Amino acid sequence: MTQILFFVAVIGVAYVYFGYPLVVLILSMARPRPVYRKTITPLVTLLIAAYNEAECIAATIENKLGLDYPKDQLEIIVVSDGSTDGTDEIVRRYAGESVRLIRQEPRAGKTSALNLAVSHANGEILVFSDANSSYAPDALRFLVENFNDPKVGYVTGKMIYTNPDGSPVGDGCTAYMKYENFLRAAETRVGSVVGVDGGIDAVRKLLYRPMNPDQLPDFVLPLKVVEQGFRVIYESRALLREQALSQAEDEYRMRVRVSLRALWALSDMRHLLTFSRSLSYSSGTPSHLLTFAPSFLYSWQLWSHKVLRYLSFLFLTAAFFSNLALWGEGMSYKLALLIQIAAYLSAIAAPLLERFRVQFKLIHMARYFVLLNLASAYAFFKFLCGKKQVVWEPRKG
Repeated sequence: MTQILFFVAVIGVAYVYFGYPLVVLILSMARPRPVYRKTITPLVTLLIAAYNEAECIAATIENKLGLDYPKDQLEIIVVSDGSTDGTDEIVRRYAGESVRLIRQEPRAGKTSALNLAVSHANGEILVFSDANSSYAPDALRFLVENFNDPKVGYVTGKMIYTNPDGSPVGDGCTAYMKYENFLRAAETRVGSVVGVDGGIDAVRKLLYRPMNPDQLPDFVLPLKVVEQGFRVIYESRALLREQALSQAEDEYRMRVRVSLRALWALSDMRHLLTFSRSLSYSSGTPSHLLTFAPSFLYSWQLWSHKVLRYLSFLFLTAAFFSNLALWGEGMSYKLALLIQIAAYLSAIAAPLLERFRVQFKLIHMARYFVLLNLASAYAFFKFLCGKKQVVWEPRKG
């Protein structure tokens, strides 16, 4: 029984991080689904939710005003979520440049802020930006041209974490995003991606559905788009740059928050995990945009990419303790346990090595891998306890 548990756990970890990406890659090459892109310039509303972002909001607005997109086809709405640091006054300086300020009072979180902003948006396409995001000049054009394809309902761009201080945590975060972006590119060729970057996303306004304040917008909204029968795709040419977090504690807190909100999102949207297929008609959706709702394929993707990923700490725990019990069962079990111990000790030793400026990428990758899974474990515990998180402090680099 212990041997079965060990092999199931090892296979589980291998499937989550290597097996699923490999299968998706094979499927994407066997039956790729193209996206019919074309240069178009519909009216776009760019939405920014901000809480006490006085240090960066001006630079963010300047960045968006400088995008290579027709000025008369772009409006910017900043929702100040009860800011108290002068954010509002800075935004008001741009009132004559198609920038509008909406204040949400009392503070209610990013999701409520977006719900409020959408009701004031005039654009056919809604674009979501973080308050500290820097877009490449052509990012908006690349995002929007995907909506020439009537089957596309949501587009996410490519996040690049900058790491000016060269911190190991930043390196780990950057490597993780490279892995995610590779997977999203393959998932796009299969049909739809699972999981997006909230800092550079776009959706057809007619597909936007208001969300509960505790729901994670860059997870729930794409699922709602898929639920309505449209594709969610990844556009690698639409680039966003954000500074990576340099402190492990900050990265851990951010990962706990994101994981917790994602688990609640999966609970709220659990009908997408049932491997069923049905025809979904959205109220007010033009007939030429109607398509089939998610099927077995997307349910499998959702289970593999999200559910099992967030629960992989269970596989890792089972693999370690079952391996410990199997120490006397042969050299292969001894070797497997020693590899695990070495990996975990490396993660523990990483901060000490960092202090002495010793750089071993494999060790710092092990540290980031452990950090991700510890965050998922704690988030899962909070989820089981019924805890939710609606508001939080701005992400700092």
